Amino acid sequence: MGVSKRILVTGGAGFLGSYLCGRLLAQGHDVICLDNFHTGSLDNIAAYMGSDRFRLVRADVCEPFHAPVDQIFNLACPASPVHYQADPIRTMRTNVIGAMNLLDLATRTGARILQASTSEVYGDPLVHPQPEDYRGHVSITGIRACYDEGKRSAETLFYDYNRCHGTDIRIARIFNTYGPGMRADDGRVVSNFIVQALKGHSLTIYGDGRQTRSFCYRDDLVDGLIRLMNSDQAEPQAINLGNPGEFTMLELAEMVIDLTSSKSRLLFMPLPQDDPAQRRPDISRAQALLDWQPCIALRAGLKETVAYFERALNVVAA
Repeated sequence: MGVSKRILVTGGAGFLGSYLCGRLLAQGHDVICLDNFHTGSLDNIAAYMGSDRFRLVRADVCEPFHAPVDQIFNLACPASPVHYQADPIRTMRTNVIGAMNLLDLATRTGARILQASTSEVYGDPLVHPQPEDYRGHVSITGIRACYDEGKRSAETLFYDYNRCHGTDIRIARIFNTYGPGMRADDGRVVSNFIVQALKGHSLTIYGDGRQTRSFCYRDDLVDGLIRLMNSDQAEPQAINLGNPGEFTMLELAEMVIDLTSSKSRLLFMPLPQDDPAQRRPDISRAQALLDWQPCIALRAGLKETVAYFERALNVVAA
């Protein structure tokens, strides 16, 4: 199992953060979950509240936080366009000021800190698939810029703290992730399609549905985050974490309709501003440095996610 560590997870009551907390607790670590509950939920962490190795802190990363820690996973920031576009200034503050506060904490305590960055740093890519050395094709003025540029700025801060202060950093560029624990109103395509299908509503397709995404199951992604945190790196370098399987929105919709046995039809709507045409990770670096690659195929992961939403929607209806 290794030496027990004291680990801070910001955004720890969110979809990925809460599952990460559970994995770290199962490994014998002490976990501090910091969340302002902007999009997180107490339900996600209810199972951990009785553990003497789990501590919940209701706080915002935009305010300084002080605690002796060995590792910091920074997952604080809404990842869904619906939520991060609702308050773009808050999104930028979370990404930039939040990152600075946590980097200050890591520098003071000597902790290793991992930034949950995103494939959105590549924007609407002109290189396909996207390797880590691709610098991206990103709008700095569009409605997604608060998230895209916020995450890019956070990466810059991480590298600058490493150069100026020797801060021990790790950067994960996360591609679309899904699985049990997503909110029904998350606003991302997998949850949208599943909820619409289960309710018998039309599945909303933006544009012609031929734009592509790569979908990584929650368990695979969190395994990658833990491997990256515990990896040795001579020089800090960002690492893509995602599933290289590439699907159109039409293919995803058809799979969801099949798995839910739904009678739903497709409803085509205008494509949102700056929506990327294609997205697929080059995971060569993760394979070589972390011995990591996803194990769970999209159909298998969707089956588990559909079962989760069937239970969740029944609870809501009751």
